[in-house]
Amino acid sequence: MRPTSLDEVAGQSHLLRRGSALVTLADPEASARSASSVILWGPPGTGKTTLAQAIARSSGRRFVELSAVTAGVRDVREVMQEALTQRDLYGASTILFLDEIHRFTKAQQDALLPGVENGWVVLIAATTENPSFSVISPLLSRSLLLTLRPLTDDDLGMLVDRAVEDARGLAGAVALLPEAREALVRLSSGDARRALTALEAAASVAETGATADADADADDAEQARAEVPEVTAEHVAQAVDRALLRYDRQGDEHYDVISAFIKSIRGSDVDAAMHYLARMVEAGEDPRFIARRLIISAAEDIGLADPQALQIAVAAADAVQFIGMPEGRIPLAEATAYLATTAKSNAAYLAIDKAIADVRAGGFGRVPVHLRDAHYPGAKRLGHGKGYVYPHDSEIGVAAQQYLPDELRGRRYYEPKALGAEREVQARVEKIRRILGE
Repeated sequence: MRPTSLDEVAGQSHLLRRGSALVTLADPEASARSASSVILWGPPGTGKTTLAQAIARSSGRRFVELSAVTAGVRDVREVMQEALTQRDLYGASTILFLDEIHRFTKAQQDALLPGVENGWVVLIAATTENPSFSVISPLLSRSLLLTLRPLTDDDLGMLVDRAVEDARGLAGAVALLPEAREALVRLSSGDARRALTALEAAASVAETGATADADADADDAEQARAEVPEVTAEHVAQAVDRALLRYDRQGDEHYDVISAFIKSIRGSDVDAAMHYLARMVEAGEDPRFIARRLIISAAEDIGLADPQALQIAVAAADAVQFIGMPEGRIPLAEATAYLATTAKSNAAYLAIDKAIADVRAGGFGRVPVHLRDAHYPGAKRLGHGKGYVYPHDSEIGVAAQQYLPDELRGRRYYEPKALGAEREVQARVEKIRRILGE
């Protein structure tokens, strides 16, 4: 069912508009000079290889395909040399399709640069991982980065319908019931390859069942053979045991899901937070990574609005380390629910960042003399510690004296919010600042 032209490609309409880079590449009348190297980035089953092969069939250009799984620097250099020869001797333009470029090392990717920069080849590279992390900057700057989107339900539905009727597919050997079609679309999660694989498996289940029924009743054998087997939702369920969970522990989805997890906690949406936690748990994410992010969230987003949040997050991390998985999901869920539903304040987080910004800008000054260490020999002769007031000698435990350097006197970093337990902290801090004369 691989499309033979761009017109047959399902989805990716945002990349296939008239005059786009891919359409220009596929145009046999377009000049080789107008063709740009491209990096196709998208989830599995969204058409990266399909687009490359459709372009190859339509463009009339010489087409070479390499896989980063098996190819090395020597293979790349041979392709480049042959492309240069073909251009100089015959005026032929070469398209190099490199699948899974993220598996190439830096040295291997460097070998691509001369050919791309000098126009010996037009590179079409495919990757499922964020090129910002997996492709070297010089290659990125010389290529157009095109992002493929997961196929929509309509795209997948059209794809499945075509596969049922097309001679390249099932050629009408089965009939797909509406509920089965809906199940296939739902279970495929935007992945065309997944949809076609599931359809083929479900059709096989339906045909096997029809054959068994015919064998059981010999009188109706001719009638059974004449009827087209129907693929039901039950056949799909037998063929596909669960929906495709799109998650790559080393890739872009890893960062997207953990980002959504933390932002859902910060936004106090406990249901969304629990959903993203479940996705990570089911995908086999390292539970220690999840626990570490919960600890950071407790300190950054909750702070003194609920000081117990940090203790619960640390306890969840200890529990996961102690009991392991799958039971470790329970303390992780408990900590997630607590952090998502409690009061929030990022005042401590903002305070340290403001203080660091001042220090980096050179705003630190000398430590006031009365606060300097007076324990080493000669310190008192220098006046260190002179005038220091011991706070515990005060009835209220706070002594009115200067603590910040002269250059920063009166500077405020910590601004507590009137949220949760930090409401009491706010009142106490204001009282202390009045005593200190700030």
